Amino acid sequence: MNSIATPEAARGARAPVAPVVRFEDVALRGEADGAPPLSFAMAPGGFLVLAGPAGCGKTAILSLIGLADRPAAGQVWLFGRDAATLGRNDVARLRRRIGLVFAEDRLLEHLTVFDNAALVPRVIGQKRRDYAPRVVELLAWMGLGPKMDVLPAALSRGQRRRLAIARAVANRPDILLADEPAGGLDGEAALRVLRLLARINEAGTAVLMATRDEEVAATSGAPVLHRRAGRSKVIDAADEAMAS
Repeated sequence: MNSIATPEAARGARAPVAPVVRFEDVALRGEADGAPPLSFAMAPGGFLVLAGPAGCGKTAILSLIGLADRPAAGQVWLFGRDAATLGRNDVARLRRRIGLVFAEDRLLEHLTVFDNAALVPRVIGQKRRDYAPRVVELLAWMGLGPKMDVLPAALSRGQRRRLAIARAVANRPDILLADEPAGGLDGEAALRVLRLLARINEAGTAVLMATRDEEVAATSGAPVLHRRAGRSKVIDAADEAMAS
């Protein structure tokens, strides 16, 4: 699916590129005193799974990366920029490089599948003639082509999750943040979502997936950053993901 690949994916061998995400001694708001700080990095095109039980800070970490919150301490770097130094315009520009899949679908029930998928490019002012072919191709690629003109109520839960992912990548983000993308799905539907995320990653988009399901984390085949009561440990970490 070449239409969602980013320019960074085709740069070839050049000077080192800044990580898309870097946490340096980050403490989350509301964490118990004495919890060890979190440090990790993701290179462009990386895939990392953030796994742990409810309440361990997974969504809080995604919120920091999505520029919806600030840490209690430490530094969060995005695309080589210190998030604490960003002005309002900088935040708006960087958010366009980040795709978000929420734990709840947050689909707009009064809009068709096509219009839900096209929401981001439309909101940021792209012309329909520019984004429509890309969105049509994207929905077909995700197995939602025959559903483009129906409302979300006509979709299965698995289809709704795929639509939420389509909406998140329609603007070709550099990184996709997916919060419980397979949550509540049966085995086959969950596997289809994981395969979809893998294909998006192969097309050049970095993926950071949060899940409380250890089986989903293991099935992803990606490095896993385990969160336990304020502590983190990376299992099977590749070069592009390092944590402590």
